[in-house]
Amino acid sequence: MEELKPRPASSSPLTPLGFLERAATVYGDCTSIIYNNTSYTWSDTHRRCLQIASSLSSTGIKRGHVVSVLAPNIPAMYELHFAVPMTGAVLNSINTRLDARIVSILLRHCESKLLFVDTLSRSLALEAISLFPPNTKPPLLVLIGDDSADAESSDSSSSTVDSRFCCTYESLVKKGDPDFKWVRPQSEWNPIVLNYTSGTTSSPKGVVHSHRGTFMMTLDSLIDWGVPKQPVYLWTLPMFHANGWSFTWGMAAVGGINVCVRKFDAPIIYSLIKKHGVTHMCGAPVVLSMLSNFPEIKPLQSPVKILTAGAPPPAAVLFRTEALGFIVSHGYGLTETGGLVVSCAWKRGWNKLPATERARLKARQGVRTLGMTEADVVDTESGLSVRRDGSTLGEIVLRGACIMLGYLKDPNGTNKCMKENGWFFTGDVGVMHPDGYMEIKDRSKDVIISGGENLSSVEVESILYNHPAIIEAAVVARPDDYWGEIPCAFVSLKAGLTQKPSEKEIIEYCRAKLPHYMVPKTVVFKEELPKTSTGKIQKFLLREIAKGMGSSSTRVSKM
Repeated sequence: MEELKPRPASSSPLTPLGFLERAATVYGDCTSIIYNNTSYTWSDTHRRCLQIASSLSSTGIKRGHVVSVLAPNIPAMYELHFAVPMTGAVLNSINTRLDARIVSILLRHCESKLLFVDTLSRSLALEAISLFPPNTKPPLLVLIGDDSADAESSDSSSSTVDSRFCCTYESLVKKGDPDFKWVRPQSEWNPIVLNYTSGTTSSPKGVVHSHRGTFMMTLDSLIDWGVPKQPVYLWTLPMFHANGWSFTWGMAAVGGINVCVRKFDAPIIYSLIKKHGVTHMCGAPVVLSMLSNFPEIKPLQSPVKILTAGAPPPAAVLFRTEALGFIVSHGYGLTETGGLVVSCAWKRGWNKLPATERARLKARQGVRTLGMTEADVVDTESGLSVRRDGSTLGEIVLRGACIMLGYLKDPNGTNKCMKENGWFFTGDVGVMHPDGYMEIKDRSKDVIISGGENLSSVEVESILYNHPAIIEAAVVARPDDYWGEIPCAFVSLKAGLTQKPSEKEIIEYCRAKLPHYMVPKTVVFKEELPKTSTGKIQKFLLREIAKGMGSSSTRVSKM
């Protein structure tokens, strides 16, 4: 057998782009995309992607070039996940909530050749381009029109294309060749996407993923979540966030219906669920909180599966969401993994447990998915696995096919997290439970060290979320002359409360449920906590506020 080697017939490069070709054959007449009054079939989507790829190639876009897009969850954003890599280029999806300065930095860092711009992001894109140095060539600009968005826009000129844009998205579709032979990767290790990590600053972290890794991530996600053929998928997770955890390509693999939505709140989500018979959706825990705290909601007529990740969901929020008829699955991933690589694999025996206990178990991140080789929690000093006691803290490490190729133009950053011993070090702090399920306790930078004790902010937050008046909570370190750091809680309260709790009442509530050193010494009330576009609470902003408050005192703070 040692004489048998890989041959061309058995070693075609893996790529998720082939999912679209197959979808056009198997599900050609079935709906692929719904957006307001627009709908496409899988045959339409396949043809449109080939036409865009053809037009891009005609403008000089080729293998290895970076093509960027600044758009919300609209049909063009979905199509570009296939059309751009079909030219051999690398897709760079940019967070639409970043400011012009950061967008400009990212475009220059990745040397983007072309930027697709949604009509409501025109001013953001143009300001970002204006910040380019004089001798730096900016990307070509293509405008993505949207009649419904134009109607909302205060910019009366939004229906016309000014000279700063070379053309419109639909003009590229019209002039493209529907029989274009798309550019297959020469190697499955060729890059397919470039995503910048959230919280990007002037030292951007550009995560590059390969065709192979993305192919594996996509299939792994579908298997782990148990996605059937032809689901109805509501896009409540931004596609610019790790490419929608790979479900952009995943929906083509299973011939699903992509229900696109530009922006949403609880009434819009419930309306779309009812109108289109939504079966699946994803979102950060803030989406669960939004759905479970909507005052006019009635239990769902049919169950909707919702996959959550991005931050550890409080057990109280999981409990309320499932009581409405949502079937919540919980996982863990990073931009660097391209999707969820650890999930709370559910055991049938747990269904017999009380609801509160089920919610507590489901709040854990879980075990590695099938596509990952190993996942562990290790001691950062020795590199050895921590005790499986559910309390010994360590760093979560991963290895497997879905891990990124590395950070763009940052070999030091890549080497720092991808060690010679074969592990990817996540920077997340967690514990391993006796049953082999892991649980995140914090980002390493979010651990509060009070009097020499390591304190998990997530643990304190889970208690705060159980308080009947609190809708959002985040705990960060506040400087203290004696203890070094002490926990400082930022909370927002539910609307319509007849009596709002005081700082003292919230502290007493925590004291009854937590060890004394973990109890917040300060509570700051805010209307709403600052969040990223994907719903993660921006703790770095809260840390700055806490730092500015100086050494702790007992007075209440209202902001």
